[in-house]
Amino acid sequence: MKTARKRLKPLLPSLKEKKRYLAFEIVSESKIKEFSEVSRAIWNSSLSFYGTKGVATMGIQLLPEKYQATRQRGLIRVSHKSLDAMRACLALVTQVENQPAIIRSIGASGIIAKAEKKYLEV
Repeated sequence: MKTARKRLKPLLPSLKEKKRYLAFEIVSESKIKEFSEVSRAIWNSSLSFYGTKGVATMGIQLLPEKYQATRQRGLIRVSHKSLDAMRACLALVTQVENQPAIIRSIGASGIIAKAEKKYLEV
């Protein structure tokens, strides 16, 4: 006898997590080219400020393909309920690549295309 595989039902839109795309800019004396260093600084700041459980509920996704090394700007995907918390975490970053730097949020949008157009291409 063959057993038929059952497909999972798709998630209803009302049950999906709502997201926001937060644009950020790094202000430092020298250019920071490696996104991995930026990512590490953001994760360390978030984990020290909110802890593991808090960060898990924030739904953070750093988008390395949207990082512009020349302008030092990028996008982060975060839960709509945790947008202010993410801004606070970015404000607490003091160093990137062992050099003094701050990360400031530029703006937020619910659509990635609008966030790119409005905040990254300006």
